[in-house]
Amino acid sequence: MENLTTPLVLSFLSGFMVLAVLTLTSFVKLSVVFMILRQALGLQQVPSNLVVMALTVFTAVFISLPVFSASLAALSEANLSAATLSGLVRLWQIGIEPFQGFILRNTDPQHLDFFVLVSEDLWQGSGMVGSREDFIIQVPAFMISELTEAFRIGFLIYLPFVAIDIAVTAILMALGMQMVQPNIIATPFKLLTFVFVDGWGRLVEGLVMSYGGA
Repeated sequence: MENLTTPLVLSFLSGFMVLAVLTLTSFVKLSVVFMILRQALGLQQVPSNLVVMALTVFTAVFISLPVFSASLAALSEANLSAATLSGLVRLWQIGIEPFQGFILRNTDPQHLDFFVLVSEDLWQGSGMVGSREDFIIQVPAFMISELTEAFRIGFLIYLPFVAIDIAVTAILMALGMQMVQPNIIATPFKLLTFVFVDGWGRLVEGLVMSYGGA
């Protein structure tokens, strides 16, 4: 592969890697689930945003490491020049192909069909025809699928913690302690329950294994 170390190509590859981590991996689902968990526990700033994002990025890269490896291998084997626009476009197509496979395996077909259908109206008269193979259709469909799944998981996460909130509130009212904030009592019980069941380990394990074989 020619001119792989030129500033233009390096800028292209670095930008592609950032874009890939944010939109073409499990980053969206993981970040939303971790944020929902923090809210469910009643902890506004613990763990901090920096810690949550670091855990999210490294877990997302861990899940998609075979995809990154396949993409880099395909780029390194490509006998193309990056000095021309057509060469860069072809390099993009080669590098993105492994990610498209990952996306399609983890996208709800209904979301793909939705964007294909909408594209027929939005792109009418432009000469473009949308299909499931179009990268611009696959990415939003994938992200919506990930967000939907993240909120489903978030709902299940919230249930036991809501039950603890309700139980603590009922006990405080029965004892005539209405002036006591339920969160003061409920939060330690939430933390104890979460730690007792190895919450972080089980949650991350479930999220990682949901991409098994991807």
